[in-house]
Amino acid sequence: MSHAYYQLPNGRVAAIDGDCDFPPLHQALIEPNGLIAIGGDLSFERLLSAYRQGIFPWFSDGEPIMWWSPNPRMVLYPDELKISNSLKKTLKNCPFEIRFNSAFAQVISACSNTARAGQPGTWITADIIEAYCRLHAAGYAMSAECWLDNKLVGGCYGVKIGHMFYGESMFHHVTDASKVAFVSLVKRLKDQGVGLIDCQMKTAHLTSFGAKEISRNDFISQLSELIKSV
Repeated sequence: MSHAYYQLPNGRVAAIDGDCDFPPLHQALIEPNGLIAIGGDLSFERLLSAYRQGIFPWFSDGEPIMWWSPNPRMVLYPDELKISNSLKKTLKNCPFEIRFNSAFAQVISACSNTARAGQPGTWITADIIEAYCRLHAAGYAMSAECWLDNKLVGGCYGVKIGHMFYGESMFHHVTDASKVAFVSLVKRLKDQGVGLIDCQMKTAHLTSFGAKEISRNDFISQLSELIKSV
């Protein structure tokens, strides 16, 4: 099926709807970084198709759904996880109870409600929450959680397909809770044979954990091998 296109200041981007598939990744705009399509829906089938191609949704309330495939791509290899000395001390004397998948909806909702510097709102809309809860119910999304005195104080979540994991967001209400949840998740994923964690875009926070940028071509090549079991 051929695509209609939106004309943007920096080029044109595909408009998708119904059963229309995503365009080839080489058509993604350079600026903004990796915008490849606008429209479609957040159905279970659409989201799985997107992640299998290295594409993810990112948009705000009131905007159409926008789909992205950045180049370069920020990734973390589980074997290359770096833990700072201060975090090692926290992990050694960990005050938290670590749980997995016991409160996925609470984690994603908390990520949505957490204020972030430089971000006036959230991209984790009510529709996103509903869509990712469906993925979780089907076994494709997971959460890692830090509990203190039986209260959820930090966590992170993402999408897992085969031996590939796509990190989405994290939050904390207590110092280091999100970091402890993230490290616990990486270790769990490594034990499950996950070979690559998608971190999407470069940040200093992710770099401190050992994440690095690779080309989109390298990312897609590795992703394709890691999801073959599904």
